[in-house]
Amino acid sequence: MASYDVIVIGAGPGGYVAAIRCAQLGLKTAVVEGRETLGGTCLNVGCIPSKALLHATHQLHEAEHNFATMGLKGKAPSVDWPTMQDYKQSVVDSNTGGIEFLFKKNKIDWLKGWGSIPEAGKVKVGDEVHEAKNIIVASGSEPSSLPGIEIDEKIVVSSTGALSLPKIPKKMIVVGAGVIGLEMGSVYARLGTEVTVVEFLDHITPGMDKEVQRTLQKLLKKQGMEFILNAAVQSVETTKTKAKLTYKSRKDDSETQLDADVVLIATGRKAYTDGLGLSDLGVEMTDRGQVKTDGHWATNVKGVYAIGDAIVGPMLAHKAEDEGMAVAEVIAGKHGHVNYDVIPGVIYTHPEVASVGKTEEQLRDEGRAYKAGKFSFMGNARAKAIFAGDGFVKILADKETDRILGAHIVGPAAGDLIHEICVAMEFGASAQDLALTCHAHPTYSEAVREAALACGDGPIHM
Repeated sequence: MASYDVIVIGAGPGGYVAAIRCAQLGLKTAVVEGRETLGGTCLNVGCIPSKALLHATHQLHEAEHNFATMGLKGKAPSVDWPTMQDYKQSVVDSNTGGIEFLFKKNKIDWLKGWGSIPEAGKVKVGDEVHEAKNIIVASGSEPSSLPGIEIDEKIVVSSTGALSLPKIPKKMIVVGAGVIGLEMGSVYARLGTEVTVVEFLDHITPGMDKEVQRTLQKLLKKQGMEFILNAAVQSVETTKTKAKLTYKSRKDDSETQLDADVVLIATGRKAYTDGLGLSDLGVEMTDRGQVKTDGHWATNVKGVYAIGDAIVGPMLAHKAEDEGMAVAEVIAGKHGHVNYDVIPGVIYTHPEVASVGKTEEQLRDEGRAYKAGKFSFMGNARAKAIFAGDGFVKILADKETDRILGAHIVGPAAGDLIHEICVAMEFGASAQDLALTCHAHPTYSEAVREAALACGDGPIHM
């Protein structure tokens, strides 16, 4: 029986980061992981492979639509789907192999198999039981489906199946207009698939700024994606090669059927805690099946902690990473902290979408006086040079103090630009602080400065 200071269950972004930080802080650490490779859903069948396909298909889009305008003449490239899949897998292999290297470098033991907690202070992996002073549950999440709809990963697929379809479908229905649905829908739309997104609500990207929702939907529609909103999916029937989806309009109760080669169920994710033995252990859970924790990521069972998708909060890899570092600090006797008010969200469509902090709708509901500074990428020289003038930067600041309360970006490199604002918010900066900071020209980041200027006397280039 091996004994450790910390055993982490799950090697996704939360788990592996927690393990590395624990090891750096001098704690003897092991990680339980049953996959053949480390990195969890994110690196194996989530964030990383989807970004590889988004990148590859964006290059195809550029070749088909913009190369000739730039003087790059020639036949548009054809798609070799098996080779694109190989490229995607090579990106995955490089990243998961990198985590394995970091485990060896930090002397972290990989306990291969699926773990359970038979009692406090013990973790069972296969037939072996290991002792641990502290246990971190970082078991992640799995795709959630709709009642009565079976995911076979052939005709009706989750995001996992959508990443590795044997061929490019002619018609695809995406159920759910959230991050996963829009990203994977974008991939296949660029590949020539007729993509229809069916969404229960009357808007896409639930929870995001309404102006962002409207702008992104309009831009994706221009790219060929169709949207059916206010639609409640009733059933999905399949044959060997086709699917028939029935939905009911939430406006007039009329029923409509759609045919497709593939139906992607992208209706969110749910915490994955099956088989861990948490209920027998007496660990308190939420009504939604997530692990209850206190402000230090501790459960009600002494020595058992939980982070990431297994607990309450946005199911984001970087949120899990922050919690992984923080819980390691707590276990090591230091002060771990996560600022949940400054966790950015990104959608990697084209253009990208990024947000942090409050939306205008939230501020109005709170009755908080605010001002909005907005700048269009059409006024940004760098964006116009690369056919990326669609979208905007919007900064929300307190009306009296000018302190930044939130920001929303639709445009080129939005997922990178948002972090300037995240850092500003961490330091309690005002919009004027950003406006008075010199930004290199020509860069996309100038649009952020201009939006900050718009919170004051007004932008320069609009």
